[in-house]
Amino acid sequence: MRGLVVGLALLAAACAGGPSAVTEAAPDNPFVASRGTAPAPPSTAAARGAAPPEGVGPGGIDFGAWRSADPATYGPAFQAAMQARFRGQDRAAARADLERNGFSCSDAGGVLQCRIEIMAQSCARDWYVAFEPGTAAPRAGFDVMCLGAAS
Repeated sequence: MRGLVVGLALLAAACAGGPSAVTEAAPDNPFVASRGTAPAPPSTAAARGAAPPEGVGPGGIDFGAWRSADPATYGPAFQAAMQARFRGQDRAAARADLERNGFSCSDAGGVLQCRIEIMAQSCARDWYVAFEPGTAAPRAGFDVMCLGAAS
């Protein structure tokens, strides 16, 4: 409790000093000239991508019963399936295969990363496959993050 009081007192003292020289010297809108290079996030769930099918998709990857899957068991099983499918395979062929199965891929910094990201039942679901230089098999996984108490 004492630490909280001291922290609040320090914060109040810092704010009482008025605007800093950094903010006084900054233009009205510092982002007009230099906005950076990161792309904006998708604005809707539809822009993020379509949900893969349960079971085998048209591209041949078996996504299983992912809607009711426990990520702690589904994730390692998905990784094992992706490692078996792509072990030793040419990266260009692996990328084409993943894109046929609904993944969006990017190849930057020597790492090929492919993902499917969706929102379903108040939960974000993410399948990923990453090929790093010098490795025979990709890393892969499945993550779920839910809003509130939904699961």
